[in-house]
Amino acid sequence: MWRAGHVIGRLHASVSRTVLVRNLTKASSGVPYDRVIKDQPKDLPQSVPSSADVVVIGGGVIGCATMYYLTKLGVGNTVLLEKDDLTAGTTWHTAGLVWRLRPNDIDIQLMACSRGLMMSLEEETGVDTGWINNGGLFIASNKERLDEYKRLMSLGKFFGIESHVLGPEETKKLYPLLNVDDVYGTLYSPGDGTIDPAGYCTAMTRAATNRGGKVITKCPVQGIQTGQNDYGTTRVEAVDTPYGSIKTNCVVNCTGVWAPNIGQMAGVKVPLLAMRHAYIVTERIEGIQNMPNVRDHDASLYLKLQGDALSVGGYEPNPMFCEVENDFAFSLYDLDWDVFSVHIDGAVNRVPVIGETGVKSTVCGPESFTPDHKPLLGESPEVRGFYHGCGFNSMGMNGSAGCAQELARWVVNGRPSLDMYGYDIRRFTQKLTDHPKWIKERSHEAYAKNYSIVYPHDEPLASRDMRTDALHEILRAKGCVFQEREGWERPGWYSLDGPAKLLDYDYYGYYDYKLNNPNIYNDRLTLDYTFDFPSHHDIIGKECLTCREKVAIFDMSYFGKYYLTGPDAQKAADWIFSNDMAKTVGTTVYTCMLNSRGGVESDLTVSIIEPGTGGPHAPKFGGTGFYVAVGGGAAQHNYTHIKTAMEDMKFVCDLLNHSDNMGLLSIQGPHSRDLLQSLTDADLGNAAFPFSTNKVLKIAGHEVRALRLSFVGELGWELHVPNESCVPVYNAVMEAGAKYGIVDAGYRAIDSLSIEKGYRHWHADIRPDDTPLEGGLGFTCKLKTATPFLGREAIEKQKAEGVKRKIACFTIDEHVPLHGLEAIWRDDAVVGFLRRADYAFALGKSIGYGYIHHPNGEVVTSDFLKTGRYKIEHLGTEFPAHIHLKSPFDPGNKRVKGIYDTPLPIQK
Repeated sequence: MWRAGHVIGRLHASVSRTVLVRNLTKASSGVPYDRVIKDQPKDLPQSVPSSADVVVIGGGVIGCATMYYLTKLGVGNTVLLEKDDLTAGTTWHTAGLVWRLRPNDIDIQLMACSRGLMMSLEEETGVDTGWINNGGLFIASNKERLDEYKRLMSLGKFFGIESHVLGPEETKKLYPLLNVDDVYGTLYSPGDGTIDPAGYCTAMTRAATNRGGKVITKCPVQGIQTGQNDYGTTRVEAVDTPYGSIKTNCVVNCTGVWAPNIGQMAGVKVPLLAMRHAYIVTERIEGIQNMPNVRDHDASLYLKLQGDALSVGGYEPNPMFCEVENDFAFSLYDLDWDVFSVHIDGAVNRVPVIGETGVKSTVCGPESFTPDHKPLLGESPEVRGFYHGCGFNSMGMNGSAGCAQELARWVVNGRPSLDMYGYDIRRFTQKLTDHPKWIKERSHEAYAKNYSIVYPHDEPLASRDMRTDALHEILRAKGCVFQEREGWERPGWYSLDGPAKLLDYDYYGYYDYKLNNPNIYNDRLTLDYTFDFPSHHDIIGKECLTCREKVAIFDMSYFGKYYLTGPDAQKAADWIFSNDMAKTVGTTVYTCMLNSRGGVESDLTVSIIEPGTGGPHAPKFGGTGFYVAVGGGAAQHNYTHIKTAMEDMKFVCDLLNHSDNMGLLSIQGPHSRDLLQSLTDADLGNAAFPFSTNKVLKIAGHEVRALRLSFVGELGWELHVPNESCVPVYNAVMEAGAKYGIVDAGYRAIDSLSIEKGYRHWHADIRPDDTPLEGGLGFTCKLKTATPFLGREAIEKQKAEGVKRKIACFTIDEHVPLHGLEAIWRDDAVVGFLRRADYAFALGKSIGYGYIHHPNGEVVTSDFLKTGRYKIEHLGTEFPAHIHLKSPFDPGNKRVKGIYDTPLPIQK
């Protein structure tokens, strides 16, 4: 991990650096583009339309792209408002780099859409976008970095992206001016390039206005009118400008660093802040023409071809936060040498001629950054009809068309087509989206780590302990290494080396903060900074195998816990949940929630309950109620999805949130029944308490709601416990469990156990761009009933036509780790990639799940899946793989029923 005190320290020649610094301090500010839209005079508007279907606020690249795709989807009455002129904020000074590969399949698809539009717009509009296809080169200075690049190459194969791993000598032939003395290897992507922001935005708005859209510049937004309907739903009603109001039910906020100001007008939180981001442009460099763009991630540096010169920039550890005035347009800041100088050493080291080259200009402007370095998209949880399209973290060009196309689909169809959860504003809990400390600390850390290696199990250091449960301190003392989800601290794994306290964020030792040293928690994180098995692999394995052979307790208190009650509760449950909710009281149902396209918005459990005595585990209400338990990492997403469906259908019911005042303890394993039976008078036998049922009972004298469920494929119960009873219940379970060999286990164990059993994880195995039929969850859809449910028509249509992709399980015999994103080969074609992967300790091998596509786009059948020869590509090497259409672990589902008549596979 990148930490303070990191110094490039690889000067090729100190004299060269001195020359560059001298030139730098003399250089003037200015963007390196021939076309700048501010040079085109515009008259002030005389009026604005009285109404619009959609009002896009902000004329940067995202606003222009959103308007382009809205009009392409038939929303001709779209109005774009810009307070100055197109591109005036961040877009005009962007570096304009376009890459094709990232460690995320959705990012790759979004960037492919952007690149495709950049390449095709000139033919559509006659406007030159300034697209240049000069390729891209990623520099690796060590094996771990090159392993990351090999993962990108493997994933890119499924999407048809050409890339090549090169050695130092091959790299030198490709880029003769590059110093390769310290290069371990590189990844070359010939399809990368650059784009001119003015040409690109002009072409998009030309196309949009040709389809009926209107662009109104010099027109600031002064207010956004909202109102409540009879149901109590707050919606957008109009946008106010100096030239009149525009009636509309839909606003898209594409105003970048000014987005929080626009959000405030409607009572909407926008968690982003502005930082100064800079690059310099060199004078002419002989021999640089047609060279690829370079990203030297280990030096936190990029080098972009700029005609016969280079633009040099990067991500420094101490960026300057800034407040941006409303009238800041086509403006730049003076470059702060003390901040930017960290990039110079790396630039001179990588391309030594830079040290002897003059500096033509400096570019330092404001850009918006978010707490996880991902954009903010989608409909606001607070106000219906208010959409976010901001916070692009210097990837506005890369993500422009892809994000805008999905945003337009969001507006028109209600949901995007791709899995945009990583961009959706609902990925953040509303408890934090206006928390200044959280926004600033997280945004800084995400910026500083932007070029760090993306490891599967990394965790933030900033703004920890924001939300903790009743057992937090007890588990910390036991060596728990926590993970963070929606501000909650949840157990990851348990170290044998004692506690690892989460410390106040130190900003990596910058801004006069003292570096946390020692930092035991950070030291524990670094154990996972490998693409090999980590040193604590066996510790996690012990947690898993103890659960399989004895009993384990999991603290899952971060779960979202909601009660759906009221006169229309049954109607709402029937519509919102895909499985059959017409069940008797005491039943617990595993189900999905779908969107109108049949995509899986969530998988969750819903318990049918009767009115209780008034505690959070058993609230009072009239009629039948439904207790909804959802993974805490997507709790806000689930809550908003349910509320939105209730509002759209005008169901008269309530959704009560008890997430913060209840804990959740899951006791799982062969001895779980004997353990819990010793603590309760209730009968826990199969007849009295069968699988998928729930009861209110007492454990160690404390009333809890017990659900007989399992996320790990074992006999077990979840105890949903009022906060004040969590500690005594936990202590009683641990005391009674001592004779059974009970252990504390964390989410690293849950991840392994669940994938071993074939249980799905939402946003990995199943996502909003997957259907239950594709994801092997067709049994969660009540198609045998006549009950309508959201997404039913799409599922029925797909069932009749057949699925074009299908999830499957793969194992490999070679003892190598799998992490997800590995390419899946069937015969001689790449037919998919692993969505999720882990090590299955009871099977004794690595395991993964991925979706298989037919190379010819045909329906994927079980016969097609079974007849292929499969390989998994791990770090560029292909390993023979076994496909499993059912879980290879306990395929008969005996263990959840308490039947333990077969030894574990590793014991056979």
